[in-house]
Amino acid sequence: MASTLEKFIHCLDPRSLPRVLQIQSGIYCQGSIYELFGNECCLSTGEVIKVIGFKINKLIASICENNEVSQFSAKVELPLNFPGLYKVVADKTPYVSIEEITRKVSIGPTRFGHPCFYSPEDIKLANLTIKQGEQITFNSVEEVNGTMTVICTVVRNNQAHPFALSLSQKGAFFECDDDQIYTLKEIAEWKIPRCRSRVVKLSKALHTRDRFNPLPQNFDGCLILTPVYEVQAVMKFRKDIVHILSDLDVEVKDITDCYDINSFLHPLSLEDVFERTSKEFPMVAEIMEGPSGCPKLFNLLYTGKEIFIYKKYQATRILASEIRSDSPKRHFLIPMSYKGKFKRRPREFLTAYDLEIARTEKEQLHVVATKAFDSPHEELFSVAVGDQFLVQQCQTSEVLYEGRKKLIDVLACEQILSNTYKKVLLPMYMEGGFVEVIHDKKQYQLSEICRQFRFPFNVKVAVRDLSIEEDVLAAMPGLRFEEELTDSYLLISSASSPAESWEIPVYRLNMLVHLLNKDAQTAVPPVTKTMVEEISEEQYYMVRRYENQTLHPPPRPPKKPT
Repeated sequence: MASTLEKFIHCLDPRSLPRVLQIQSGIYCQGSIYELFGNECCLSTGEVIKVIGFKINKLIASICENNEVSQFSAKVELPLNFPGLYKVVADKTPYVSIEEITRKVSIGPTRFGHPCFYSPEDIKLANLTIKQGEQITFNSVEEVNGTMTVICTVVRNNQAHPFALSLSQKGAFFECDDDQIYTLKEIAEWKIPRCRSRVVKLSKALHTRDRFNPLPQNFDGCLILTPVYEVQAVMKFRKDIVHILSDLDVEVKDITDCYDINSFLHPLSLEDVFERTSKEFPMVAEIMEGPSGCPKLFNLLYTGKEIFIYKKYQATRILASEIRSDSPKRHFLIPMSYKGKFKRRPREFLTAYDLEIARTEKEQLHVVATKAFDSPHEELFSVAVGDQFLVQQCQTSEVLYEGRKKLIDVLACEQILSNTYKKVLLPMYMEGGFVEVIHDKKQYQLSEICRQFRFPFNVKVAVRDLSIEEDVLAAMPGLRFEEELTDSYLLISSASSPAESWEIPVYRLNMLVHLLNKDAQTAVPPVTKTMVEEISEEQYYMVRRYENQTLHPPPRPPKKPT
């Protein structure tokens, strides 16, 4: 039975892809030609296409008041790369079954694909009872003993308890509040349920540069987002991907069950390639859709190019940010193979507590005060601008407080005088300002810095990496090494002239390939080219958020006695 493309995509379960469609009728019948996203495409009556995916192409946004569209709000169109970070507002409409959740909500292996729900009533299982209001995390959809189930966890006393819920489980399931922040692209890909809109609240407005902002000036409220989908399809006699907006006036018929789907090319994303077993590497692939808006090196990855994919692996990167007082700062991911050398740059500290975190046993921390501090206790030291200190250790000290003696945390230091040292105590709650004095003139390799010092750590390139044609790090006045990250990469090279190989990030490079039936088992990867990857501000917040989820934050600094 024929239906409009929009209705078909609206009802389509992503798990049923790919689907083969036949064009029935519409304004693009009888060989009409149109061009969309740079892809010229002919949709004639009787044409057969294979739908391999669909994703949100853009968002229609309306200003929201009390979770309803404001009567004075005009609808605006927002591209997925519209700058800003947003919080998702929990949907107050419940889901009536686990099956409905799996059909409408994205559940997957990435960090985005673990939605959380709660039930207003207890759920009694064979060996576990889920209490009303308890947060249930949905991790994956799997077949258990012939029954499709959702693998879930609840956390009690910091311990995760796994269990399975059958898709046939009925009840009311509400979304839990989500305190994470997301870009619009992340929300579009993972956080908008099928057949529903999504309310979001602006958490952080990012720098828009010269881009037109359709939202009201200084807007910080809520938006209702309604998606417009883009259909990705393969045509019979083309090797590239065709993009079709779902709201085009085209009627289609699903003929998957009576058509040989293997007669089409089979596109793979980099994530699909990465999920293949290690035994399947190396392989030869042809690029069906190359990345856009990427660094100069990635511009070599154009549609139609054949590449060797040698292996998949996890690799370490150092997340570094440009040191500058104004914004926006530039952010980089530096591979451990970087051959340049660094000199230390002074760090700045806002509190005595920061000094305690930064100090190490290897060398004594020498700082100069940049802000005065008057101590409320005679037993503790008052700091003047220009005072110099050698940081010793954290300890407790007895002070007189409201006529009674009280123990508080303090930082023991030595004040540097003209020809002597004076032992002083600084309250740990002290809010001041200090800048580090660097005595170390040594030049360090990246691996030495990671091994010998704690992050964050300030540096400047002293000797650039001569193996890189344009070492962007050498032009930076200073860099702040923030974290050591681990990410997924594929090692590739050009199949026609494999003079060098490159590491390409699996989750930050949008590219589609199809595998070629060519022997690559004897292919040996050439020397790997060192590449410093510059990332956007949205990607910076994304990788920092991911890493911070696995780290335990330091204890909060002690409060000033009141």
